[in-house]
Amino acid sequence: MLAWNRRGRAVVLGLFAVVVTIVFVAPLATVVLAGLAGSWTGPLPSNLGFAHMGNALSGEDLASLSVSLQTAVVAGGLALLLGTWAALASRAAPRWLSRIVDAVFHLPIAVPSVALGLGLLIAFNSRPLLLGGTRWIVILAHAVLVLAFAFSAVSAALSRLDPAFGQAAESLGAGPFRVLTRVTLPLLMPALGAAAGLAVALSMGELGATVMVYPATWKTLPVTIFSLTDRGQALQAAASTTILLFVTLAALTAVGRIRSAAAVR
Repeated sequence: MLAWNRRGRAVVLGLFAVVVTIVFVAPLATVVLAGLAGSWTGPLPSNLGFAHMGNALSGEDLASLSVSLQTAVVAGGLALLLGTWAALASRAAPRWLSRIVDAVFHLPIAVPSVALGLGLLIAFNSRPLLLGGTRWIVILAHAVLVLAFAFSAVSAALSRLDPAFGQAAESLGAGPFRVLTRVTLPLLMPALGAAAGLAVALSMGELGATVMVYPATWKTLPVTIFSLTDRGQALQAAASTTILLFVTLAALTAVGRIRSAAAVR
């Protein structure tokens, strides 16, 4: 906005492009190249091929990818449901209670994910809520971590929603449930889609809390990637990371299409 002439705008855009290339494009491109490399002992990779990619789509890596997708879908759905409910309830609550709800739902992102994972592991490691050693503790950890983002997205959309739409429906005889399902939720559909996409993306890449709670039978792909790098298999880890990137982008694209179709309806 401060570059008023064409030359100034070109300089600003050029600097922006350089920063984005160095900070974002170059690291991701390096990961993709490493995933395709048979070896990387010099300044550039050599023996490019799909051997590591094939390994990333088979065996333990493929199973971990399936676990990550299942976890992201279930945890994202739970976070979206609870976050939407909490945002709607908070909007109708007194201001002091609304502030408390807002603070509680943002608490998981204010503490390290490792601490959250350890807390869940201790809290749910005995009866009657014995989740330790099962897939459900991983799903719960992911749901708690992405819940704040779902709650924030829906709350922000609700704050911009004109209450006149609901009031008009009520004046025509619609009850609270009908107003919610026929007016409020359809108007919130773009925000719900954005919250769902963000929840899935964050869950697909979550590592800190997962490392603390995952059982051997429910190992997500980020945990597998961490294990590969820990064993010195950096190129195989890069291939698995590339698969994770593309699958996450595909999931986000699918969520975006669903959101667009729902918004049109």
